Amino acid sequence: MTHPQPIRCDACAVRHRAVCGALGPREVERLNAIARHRTISAGQAIVGDQDRVVSFASIVSGVVKLTKTLSDGRQQIVGLQFASDFLGRPFRDRSVYEATAVSDVHLCIYDRRQFEQLVREFPGFERRLFENTLDELDAAREWMLLLGRKSAEEKVASFILMVSKKLESINGQGGEGRPAKFELPITRTEIADFLGLTIETVSRQVSRLKSEKIIALEGLRTVAVLDLARLEKASSG
Repeated sequence: MTHPQPIRCDACAVRHRAVCGALGPREVERLNAIARHRTISAGQAIVGDQDRVVSFASIVSGVVKLTKTLSDGRQQIVGLQFASDFLGRPFRDRSVYEATAVSDVHLCIYDRRQFEQLVREFPGFERRLFENTLDELDAAREWMLLLGRKSAEEKVASFILMVSKKLESINGQGGEGRPAKFELPITRTEIADFLGLTIETVSRQVSRLKSEKIIALEGLRTVAVLDLARLEKASSG
């Protein structure tokens, strides 16, 4: 983990997509004064389940997985977060999940008390956080549908589609007839855990999508979406 470094918000690659995108010039200057950058190496914990909250963060680059641990020690991946996503819950004393860097992750860190004061002062900032929370709630409901009603093929196709769209919006890949090409952020074992499937089922469904020329594979984790329309159809039955 690197030591935190001061930054300039106007040079941030995710400035307009992150929660701070709702701020005007004066508010951005205030946020800039409390923000620090920090790089977390892949595999390192960012915050633990039930840790005391001392800061929040926007993800500038990289992927973070959110997990919950059961009383018997089993873990469940409950979410993935990408560049421009917000880590943490303002006005809550303790974290409700463990956040771990899947890849090397570049974070914009905000001191909790100073950040919450800005939220109180700037209604637009508060509204953006509220909208962000509602978006996460909608996504959670969609994921409940996936876990409860979708077939194994639909689950795997939905996961690949979700990652493809997330990374395309960040990196601008795909479009104009070019296949979106990306690396899956987690292993097949973790995908199986995330989707409530066995690793054998995940591998079988990935191979099926490949054989039908909906996707192409390079190694175990690099995917190219060859036919987006058919992938979308496979994700919804």
